[in-house]
Amino acid sequence: MFRSKKVKKAELDQELLDKIFQLKKEWNYLEDILNRSIEPSEFGQFDLAIAKAKYFYLLREAKERKLSAIK
Repeated sequence: MFRSKKVKKAELDQELLDKIFQLKKEWNYLEDILNRSIEPSEFGQFDLAIAKAKYFYLLREAKERKLSAIK
């Protein structure tokens, strides 16, 4: 009974770390596109701000859970 909860927690923690890495890549990709643009669009800047906010939110959640990608 207790084992299943730990497995679920471990799975959720791994999903959280995967999502953090995915959002970091997305943020870097959008930032690179906007830096190369002559006139960055409002929508591009909005998407960048959203990706950045999501990344920092999940990073804060991982910190609360005391997760680390380095083991």
